[in-house]
Amino acid sequence: MHLETIIDVEGSPAVLWHLLSRLGDEGLRAEGLTGRYQATLVITDGEGIRAVNREQRRIDRETDVLSFPSVRYPSGTARDHQRRFLRELDVETGCMHLGDIVVSLPRAREQAAEYGHSQVREIGFLFVHGLLHLLGYDHEKELERRAMRAMEEMIMDTAGLSRTLTDEDAALLASAQEAVKRAYAPYSGYRVGACVRAADGRVFRGCNVENASFGMTICAERNALTTAITEGASQFTAIAIAGDGPSMPYPCGACRQFLREFATDMKVLLTNGQTIRETTLAALLPESFGPESLHEVQV
Repeated sequence: MHLETIIDVEGSPAVLWHLLSRLGDEGLRAEGLTGRYQATLVITDGEGIRAVNREQRRIDRETDVLSFPSVRYPSGTARDHQRRFLRELDVETGCMHLGDIVVSLPRAREQAAEYGHSQVREIGFLFVHGLLHLLGYDHEKELERRAMRAMEEMIMDTAGLSRTLTDEDAALLASAQEAVKRAYAPYSGYRVGACVRAADGRVFRGCNVENASFGMTICAERNALTTAITEGASQFTAIAIAGDGPSMPYPCGACRQFLREFATDMKVLLTNGQTIRETTLAALLPESFGPESLHEVQV
């Protein structure tokens, strides 16, 4: 989904735009829409969204999200009226325009703290809520509210924006995605980036570096970890791994064992650019063999 983004407030999370575009794709897929679509997204502050609310709806108060659909539906939702979007074709982008969404960043931060999850998840949820309004969903009546909430939860879960995902996790994933761009993969064409978080909070990136002698290839996970070791880190709490292929970039067996050398367990975050998965090293390498195993033998 193409997003035309207007930002008039500072401090939005760096990972946000990848996530929102992906959430848009999931929303369109869940609604069963075919073709190319776009929306305008405005990220503003409390006074900014209050001004829009006052000008467009004659309601003089701050809120968290506003939506202004480009298409009106006589009944049902967008899936029942796809032909109406043909009138909203933007010849410059080749996309059909769904409408505009306005999100208050300060209100998203407040609500994230209130609900006990990351601001990235809260912004993502507000965006999905606004997108569903563009697609004809509402929550004035109980049955409508249930249908809209079910769609919201399905889209969020499919995209991997779980309630346990922290802002630090989102930043780690964003860093891994940046590392993908530096990968050297002329033989497989499969680029991978990784970012490991040390126990002291520092983060270190790595990418896969292939070699004409295939056995000399270095995986992104080991590249990130050896960089961290070089900088004096020796204990780790999490790693994010990003790939640019359709499948999830699960670490190979050698990388799992390499990670195990420095942690009995850690959080493992994975993304293929379309969704996010969360697991642990213990789950990926059960009944593992580590440094303490040798100590047991020597004793």
